[in-house]
Amino acid sequence: MFTILIIDDNSPFRYSLRKALEGRFPFIAVEEASQGEEGFKKVDKCRPHLIFMDMHLPDINGINLTRKIKTDYSDTRIMVFTAYDLPEYRQAALESGADHFADKDSWTGDKTFELVESVLSDLGFDWQGITRDS
Repeated sequence: MFTILIIDDNSPFRYSLRKALEGRFPFIAVEEASQGEEGFKKVDKCRPHLIFMDMHLPDINGINLTRKIKTDYSDTRIMVFTAYDLPEYRQAALESGADHFADKDSWTGDKTFELVESVLSDLGFDWQGITRDS
């Protein structure tokens, strides 16, 4: 089963993203974590294919957490989100191993769905037309 992990301390953002993902891709599993260390434990437990991660977490920043995850789980795709679209943040995210970087304010649901579809296809999931009951 394709698994996505959302690591973000903003509960309404996590909830909205989870509901959007489950609505569009009812066959995937979506896990959540509100802090970095909790997220890292979930990575070990659920082995997500894709992580949506906030750059600014209360206990560890998303850059360091991305580096830590990529060290142990290099195949996991990571999208780093931030409220501040600064070139130095983008560079730091990509240098830490993040596969994607986006400003939360400019990122749309359509872009989220396109990213998930791309990762599904890249990883060889035959997902078109699949439902949770399939």
